[in-house]
Amino acid sequence: MKTLSGLDATFLYLETPETPMHVGSLHLYELPAGFKGSFHRAVQEHIARRMHLAPIFSRRLAFMPFDLGHPVWVEADTVDLDFHIRKVAGKALTVRQVEAAAAKLHSKLVDREHPLWEFHVFENITAPAGMKTEGKLVGFYSKIHHAALDGKGGTVLANAILDLSAQPREVEPADPSRKRRTAGDLKVGQMIGAVFSNSLAQYAKIARSLPAAVTSVSGAVAGQAKSAVTNVKSPVGLAPRTIFNAGITKDRAFATATVPFAECRAMSKAVGGSFNDVVLWLCATALRDYLGKHDSIPKKPLVAAMPVSLREESNKELNNQASISLVELGTQHADPLKRMTAIMESTAKVKAALANLKSVLPTDYPSLMSPWLVGGAGNALLRTYGRSGIAEKLPALANLAISNVPGPQVPLYLAGARMLTFHPLSIILHGMALNITVQTYAGHVDFGIIACPKAAPHVNELAQALGEAFEQARKIFAPAPQAAPPAPKRAPRKAVARKKSPAARKAAA
Repeated sequence: MKTLSGLDATFLYLETPETPMHVGSLHLYELPAGFKGSFHRAVQEHIARRMHLAPIFSRRLAFMPFDLGHPVWVEADTVDLDFHIRKVAGKALTVRQVEAAAAKLHSKLVDREHPLWEFHVFENITAPAGMKTEGKLVGFYSKIHHAALDGKGGTVLANAILDLSAQPREVEPADPSRKRRTAGDLKVGQMIGAVFSNSLAQYAKIARSLPAAVTSVSGAVAGQAKSAVTNVKSPVGLAPRTIFNAGITKDRAFATATVPFAECRAMSKAVGGSFNDVVLWLCATALRDYLGKHDSIPKKPLVAAMPVSLREESNKELNNQASISLVELGTQHADPLKRMTAIMESTAKVKAALANLKSVLPTDYPSLMSPWLVGGAGNALLRTYGRSGIAEKLPALANLAISNVPGPQVPLYLAGARMLTFHPLSIILHGMALNITVQTYAGHVDFGIIACPKAAPHVNELAQALGEAFEQARKIFAPAPQAAPPAPKRAPRKAVARKKSPAARKAAA
């Protein structure tokens, strides 16, 4: 019996029909030449052999009596793969139609009576112009509740089901002797006792961390005071009002864009920044274009909420270990160079502020009565905030969310099919109706744009603007090609007198 952390449980407590708390991804796959049969069935059989490699496949929620504390993870009695891995109806769909179908699937809540994941398979997709494929094109949409994993945890999950070649690797079968604790094995007394023990442990942990927290916070405050004395602005201010800062509906719109990874890395080195700075510049430039067409460009910079991983490299747990930072996007600058400078200055300030606070940012809190306090009062407050129009009137902390998830730079395979694209679908909230999540994979950068169509109905234009922003960046920031060094001049050869053979000397005489 494993209790959810406070952060994981919060994704359950604050979920509403308008704000589903799951994350997903949409992939295009190329089937191997000569593939026959159903890719949907092939995926089902492939996952069935690897269920034991990732706990998320078979664990489900069990809720505490009277909602006294956080839920716990238990083993499902059975896992119905026909329920979890479904075939999407339709023949010869275009990529745009697949994106629309993924948006519709992403708008629906995950069923909490089952393990919190779903896979949906598109059997036949028409390849877009410019995409050369030898085999048949298929699609794969995944949906997993954020209570179960974060971006890093998703990488661990991918390692369990994906391969490095078209020939799936052999995996050790599940250990039949492993104990599987189901909901029926839980005793009411044990569950209530777990709530109190978990809460006591959390209070003790908080008490132990207080000295370090005070030191870290003091350091951060001192740094801010020093910045104020030297007339340096604080890391970020309130966000300006935009069309993205609105209450949302349960509908979703989704679009994708892809740019080369190597060129983005080269640009970051050329400007003396990071790859993330280039990603933010592309988003900022596309947002300026979009707002210029559909609203107005604010005089103050747009602010992006960006997740910050708190996970140590050695930590492989499939749970959430992250916090949020705020970054100014420099969108008030029409000059692209000034925009890049503003972004780099903002990210540098955020990094400096997080250096002191990262180790003490909370990802857990005491379990006792949390479903009542967070789930009851917090959920009601969130619904009121979205449906009453308050989201359009109150000042905003951020205009949108932008997340950058590093991925493998080698091709991956699922059930023998080669993954071509890796476009993420994430979460939007009341007051922040747009999310751009970026995944690097196999030599390219895949953007996944998810939005409420009420606030941002033209997401395909935003996707196109990202491509145009990259072409602009290529002209401005790409390092100049180095001229080939001149070929060294060869010294003239000296004439070398050849010795004559005895026969030649005799003939000459």
